Amino acid sequence: MRILLTGSSGWLGRYLAPRLRDAGHDVVGLDVAQGVDTHVVGSVADRALIDRTFADHGIEAVIHAGALHKPDIIRYPAQAFVEVNVTGTLNLLEAAVAAGHDRFIFTSTTSLMISKAIRAGKSGGARSAAWLDETSGPLEPRNIYGVTKLAAEHLCRLHHLEHGINVAILRTGRFFPEDDDMAHEIAHDGPNTKANEFLNRRLTVEDAAEAHLAALDHAPGLGCETFVLSAPTPFSREDAEQLVADAPAVIARHFPDAAALYAKAGWSLPAHIDRIYDAAKAERLIGFRCRTDFRSILDALRDGAPPPFDHDPGYVSPKERAGVS
Repeated sequence: MRILLTGSSGWLGRYLAPRLRDAGHDVVGLDVAQGVDTHVVGSVADRALIDRTFADHGIEAVIHAGALHKPDIIRYPAQAFVEVNVTGTLNLLEAAVAAGHDRFIFTSTTSLMISKAIRAGKSGGARSAAWLDETSGPLEPRNIYGVTKLAAEHLCRLHHLEHGINVAILRTGRFFPEDDDMAHEIAHDGPNTKANEFLNRRLTVEDAAEAHLAALDHAPGLGCETFVLSAPTPFSREDAEQLVADAPAVIARHFPDAAALYAKAGWSLPAHIDRIYDAAKAERLIGFRCRTDFRSILDALRDGAPPPFDHDPGYVSPKERAGVS
């Protein structure tokens, strides 16, 4: 198929575009910044550009991975998030319906599931880790990023209801390479923090790309489905209270060797865990399960190998390097 991939110059796009080609697809990349896999430079908020791209390239399906993200909150006004994340998604959905497409893949975020209460966790008085899957709610996004991504999800559902287009909404956990934007609140260094997050809220960018291919293949006949994407958690709902009170004790039950391997690396296990992303639905409906999990981290530590994930504290997105939004 000829796929329009938005966000083709971004972190996910640089992995997803070649993986799509390996699977036999033609890829037309669209991004505000130049990139190896970007053929059309411009914004999804520009409806005329979207219409020209569809007409000029014979687009057959869309993977909408482009967006303003949480780190962009300090750089751009709220209106920019509305234009890119909401209006841009509407532009693509309308163009896809007009072209008669049978599938639309939307890259969303688990961030929109995190309310201020969940974010506060133990410090806010939480006695149990929040167990988050596709049925969790009510959703109360805590910033303009989450609000606009949730609005875009609703547009996807509306276009399925009104026009019958199959939609897969992929709420991805963390896979960014840079340090967390709240790193000043975290005692661990960057790789240690990322390793810990494979217990409950992270996946590799390679796994995120593979999930998009699985969604693209399975979308026809799905209707409109939402999927939480994260490395498979070792925990169960019965662990939720103790994960807040004493996470190392829970981790020890599942991974008896974790504490020693971490100590040898000079790392620390999380004292408490405030949320768990449950990605079981993706495995059940589209046959996708992340290859890299917390056991993979421990195996690498045991073997003296580099961690099986990317960490680049100096990473700057292409649009920021180019000075465009």
